[in-house]
Amino acid sequence: MIALLVFWVFVDPDSAADTVQDIGALLREGAESVITFFTSLV
Repeated sequence: MIALLVFWVFVDPDSAADTVQDIGALLREGAESVITFFTSLV
């Protein structure tokens, strides 16, 4: 698995970086949604 990721970074670094940024944005939005949910309960 790690070898595949390293290969992907060497072959297409722009695509790999975009994917990591998209995953980060998705996680951030999910965390903000959970925070908003719990804040609205109080």
